Amino acid sequence: MTEQAKMELDRHFDWFEGKLPPKLARFLAWLRKPSSRLARIPLAILLIAGGFFSFLPVLGLWMLPLGLLLVAQDVPMLQKPMSRMLGWIERKWDERIARRSLTP
Repeated sequence: MTEQAKMELDRHFDWFEGKLPPKLARFLAWLRKPSSRLARIPLAILLIAGGFFSFLPVLGLWMLPLGLLLVAQDVPMLQKPMSRMLGWIERKWDERIARRSLTP
């Protein structure tokens, strides 16, 4: 099941990268590479910590899920829940786009 969750997580990351501006998408693709583990883990920890301090002006709650997604690349136990979360976000995004196309 772990390999399937990893594949699903990768699929969601690919979808997400397609929605980002090119420079940010390349950076995320680089972060996802196994060779970037030494950069990915500290960045994920900083994002998670920043999410906890979301009451400060620059930091926000958006940092927490992003940090957890980066950690999920290396922690198999988080891959399935994060994949489910990304699936939910993808569905909501598609629903929003569909609603926009129906509105004149």
